[in-house]
Amino acid sequence: MGIAWLDPMRRPPAGRVLAALSVLPALAVAGWLLAALPLLAFGVYRPAVAIPLGLAMAGLLCWAGTRGLVSVPEDADGDGPVDTVRATVGQVAAAVAVAAGAGVFNGVMHGEQLAVRRDPSTYAQYAIWLAREGSLPIPARPEAFGGADPSLIFESVGFYAVGDSVVPQFMPGAPMLFALGEWLGGLFLAPVVLGALAVLAVAGLAARLAGGRWAPVAALAFACCMPIIYTSRATFSEIPSMLLLLGGLALVHDALYGHGRRIGAALGGLTLGLAVLVRVDGLRDVLPVLAFAGLLVAMGRRSPGRHGGLGPPLLAGLAAGAGLGLAAGYGLSRPYLTYLSSSMRPLLLICAAVLVLTLAGTVAAPLLARLRPPGWLPAAGATLVALTMAGLAVRPWLVTVRRVPDNVDDRLTATFIEQIQKANGLPVDGTRLYFEHTLHWVAWYVGVPALVLATLAAAVLTHRLLRGRGLPWLLPLAVIGWATLTTLLRPAITPDHPWAARRLVPVVIPGVILLAVWGAKWLRERAGEGRWRGWVVPACALLLVVPPAVTSIGTAFTPVGRGEAAAVAAMCARIPPDASVLIAERVTADRYTQVVRGACGVPAAEVRQVEGDTAPESDVRRLVERVRAAGRTPVVLAAEEGQVAPYGPATQLIGLVTRQDERSLTEAPDGTWSLRINVWMALP
Repeated sequence: MGIAWLDPMRRPPAGRVLAALSVLPALAVAGWLLAALPLLAFGVYRPAVAIPLGLAMAGLLCWAGTRGLVSVPEDADGDGPVDTVRATVGQVAAAVAVAAGAGVFNGVMHGEQLAVRRDPSTYAQYAIWLAREGSLPIPARPEAFGGADPSLIFESVGFYAVGDSVVPQFMPGAPMLFALGEWLGGLFLAPVVLGALAVLAVAGLAARLAGGRWAPVAALAFACCMPIIYTSRATFSEIPSMLLLLGGLALVHDALYGHGRRIGAALGGLTLGLAVLVRVDGLRDVLPVLAFAGLLVAMGRRSPGRHGGLGPPLLAGLAAGAGLGLAAGYGLSRPYLTYLSSSMRPLLLICAAVLVLTLAGTVAAPLLARLRPPGWLPAAGATLVALTMAGLAVRPWLVTVRRVPDNVDDRLTATFIEQIQKANGLPVDGTRLYFEHTLHWVAWYVGVPALVLATLAAAVLTHRLLRGRGLPWLLPLAVIGWATLTTLLRPAITPDHPWAARRLVPVVIPGVILLAVWGAKWLRERAGEGRWRGWVVPACALLLVVPPAVTSIGTAFTPVGRGEAAAVAAMCARIPPDASVLIAERVTADRYTQVVRGACGVPAAEVRQVEGDTAPESDVRRLVERVRAAGRTPVVLAAEEGQVAPYGPATQLIGLVTRQDERSLTEAPDGTWSLRINVWMALP
């Protein structure tokens, strides 16, 4: 093959190169996760073992998934692969340039969130622990404090205490990827690289579904969206999840409408299923794939052929990927799944119902094939799409979504919302969730023109699909529609922005952009051959790119959390290596218990507060003596000098002024807020 690539007459067409480039990242991520998960399960996730195995597995999947795409085409009478992407060299180069530009820009502006305040820093600390220790759970080491004591708290924000161990929140998929970045010296650059690759994935899927001319437009519109910029600069799970979902959809598309290989369908299902290993919400996102695989199996029963034969491998790959994700969640993140049980139980019931319906539909396929849908169904489906979007648009004037707190977590969330409302100058009501505004959130970030074009496209495509046309869009539209509707109805997140915008990242924003470029293509086709036809592409490109770019300007040029990495490194250097750290103040304990334990490598525990945010001095002194008796050096940390001064000379370890995310409830964020972090130490 190498010689063929040197021959200009035998090189793969540019479109096929884009097709390969857009699925390689997902295949590489899937391969790495497949190699990493068993290593982590056995406690040997270390670079000497993981890097060669991970690269080998990633390389194997990349070869198997793109073998037909990059092979040299056969002659006219041969059976070479069918091109699923038709694009020019210029279009491919433009899409790659957008991805590279996004990577460079976000790399320069990347964040450094290490103090555990919200999910990115939790993922960062999770990844740091995996990179350094390679095993779970995290030992709490009560013996370093003289044994268990009622005043010692080993859990902290994002980390659950289970016996004498600590279990990180969240699924292990994203931290295993970020740990690779830590090994290579770039923890905070790992999400940047994944974000740039996601731009390629969007471009490739847009080229498959709308044509090569729209690939650079989709890539640029996507790269300019503030939620994409936001989640590409910090250790979030949404970008790797989206990479797997979009890559999986592209692989299934290629298997169905390109070279039609079973291995492509199996790898597509596997890649889609592994999204569950990254985010447990991925189980909801891939539900339509289960029904689609059942449809392919039913088609095979009715009339065996290429498409029908792809159902079983797609189903097997999906089951394998999702099964590994659920097994990893149960084995490595069980407290997290327990915490989510009120949401997980209904989701599992829905999955079971979809499975039963899929099986029933497969069995009854010959009978169902005799039915003829009524003639009014396509128009009714298109109308329903339009009415659904209209209903979501007017929802703020019809309902107000509230949640009355009935547990500790809900009460904390209500208090937090009240604080944001005061900062935003809004009426104080902690029960407000603002979920009725979710479609408006989408409009903030992608722009009203993109939303209108996407709605038009969804209605037209629904009409076509119900008439038995436009089949390449069947699975993408099902995944986009299902995930978008369920996300917008119940985003299940604290509603401040840009934080809440992350819910739109895995499917909603890329889905809207893909539909919008297809809608623009549809308009161009309807423009006829008149002089206005040539203006449709540039006009639509401007309408799709300018609004999200304008929204992003206020936050895109300000890094968040800068200086935290250096501050943590300096703090760790000043803590004695044989220390046992007692954190006597609540906020410092929330932010730094796992930082000290993982990044600094010394045991850490919070001292329980009885009243207020500071632990009783008598308890701290008693625990100091227990640490001494255990043969270790006691260290006391807190946020203020006066909180550690009673135990010895006070030293400021961290005095950092940096930037944090804005917290906006009723409009798109247009800036960042100041953040001051102080940590003081006493050596009793």
